[in-house]
Amino acid sequence: MPSEITLFVNPGAGRGRGARAAGPAAGALREAGYQVRTVVGTDAADALAGARRAVDAGTGALIAVGGDGQVSLALQAVAGTGTPLGVVAAGTGNDFARVAGLPLREPAAAGRTAALALREGRGRELDLGRIGDRWFGTVLASGFDSRVNDRANRVKWPTGRLRYDLSLLAELGALRPIRYRVRLDDAPEREIEATLIAVGNGSSYGGGMRICAGAAMDDGLFDVCVVGPCSRTTLLRVFPRVYRGTHLGHPVVTVHRAARVRLAADGITGYADGESVGPLPLVAQTVPRAVRLLV
Repeated sequence: MPSEITLFVNPGAGRGRGARAAGPAAGALREAGYQVRTVVGTDAADALAGARRAVDAGTGALIAVGGDGQVSLALQAVAGTGTPLGVVAAGTGNDFARVAGLPLREPAAAGRTAALALREGRGRELDLGRIGDRWFGTVLASGFDSRVNDRANRVKWPTGRLRYDLSLLAELGALRPIRYRVRLDDAPEREIEATLIAVGNGSSYGGGMRICAGAAMDDGLFDVCVVGPCSRTTLLRVFPRVYRGTHLGHPVVTVHRAARVRLAADGITGYADGESVGPLPLVAQTVPRAVRLLV
């Protein structure tokens, strides 16, 4: 049983919750007999470099403390290495932890969960999505939702959630169907019009929006949720149902399953785990059992 593990901390996550969560999580791990070292970077690139050094040095586990952005960084360091991943969810959305059934905003409980899994030598082998050399755990988003993200990222004021709410209203006013070129596995490429296409390794994004409600993180397949062309009125009616996953029954929504998805569309950015991965076209591939999660 490796005695030293690494806390990979984003102190700014959740308006400072990440910094406050590190202490209780570390305390729980030390009580279980582990030596704990902490990695905090000056920026995302520096943090990832530190996490990779810890993995290369043989740390017993990498424990991400923060939100989905921090988990995404941690995945870049541990995927395919055999180093277990723990998650202390202390961000705003926490979709990865939510889908995996881990404690949310309970850092001591999350620390105890990781410690017990390490001590008992257990964990859950999860699939990950991969786009080039970029790994993702939850959802690749493209379309209306990514346009909202694009707009919010351009806005300097207001800050916080209000920035996204105003961006959503602005994009709703400009709503129009997007012409996609889609290829699933080895099937022929198809041209379709859609409001958005989400490729789910996990089921939720955006803080509990179950856009790919049927997706499982260990079945070797993506769930591909296509929201077809719709009016603003229809979108507003369907949107609240996303939190329950009942939108999948609406006639404008279809779901496909595939291990490899190619999406192309003009002027659309892809976001995976809430982080920009660049403009379409993008190819996402499932990688079975790419990470061992401490649960």
